[in-house]
Amino acid sequence: MLTTRGIPAGSLKLEITESTLMRDPVTAADALTRCRASGMGIAIDDFGTGYSSLSYLSTLPITTLKVDRAFVRAMLSEPRDHRIVQTILRLADEIGIPAVAEGIEEPAEALALAGMGCAYGQGYLFGRPAPLPETLALIRSWNRADAADPRASAA
Repeated sequence: MLTTRGIPAGSLKLEITESTLMRDPVTAADALTRCRASGMGIAIDDFGTGYSSLSYLSTLPITTLKVDRAFVRAMLSEPRDHRIVQTILRLADEIGIPAVAEGIEEPAEALALAGMGCAYGQGYLFGRPAPLPETLALIRSWNRADAADPRASAA
């Protein structure tokens, strides 16, 4: 399908939830290994909420961990959730893969995550789902803004 559409495999990242992964770990591992061998990224979505088995972190070709939004939402008010987020971020760092925090809706959440060393986030704070034409227009406006800013090329 990627070849037919002319999409480079490296521009695609598949997201799979832990619960889906654990339904048939052998088949999932085979499929994910083939996808990764083609150049695709592999993200474990909702990390920490499913059948968390640390063994698959060493056996599957995972390129990203996604911290579930339930932990992000509660981390400012619940010390235990704050520690869980810190632990997931530290784990991802220790095994050398990036982590993405999901469900960021408040600036305080983004600041707290940045303070914990989380470099990537997604959520309504940054943007809401949009139809493809609007998304492409937004990307074009970012590209124009980068081209117009002399600091962007120096970075």
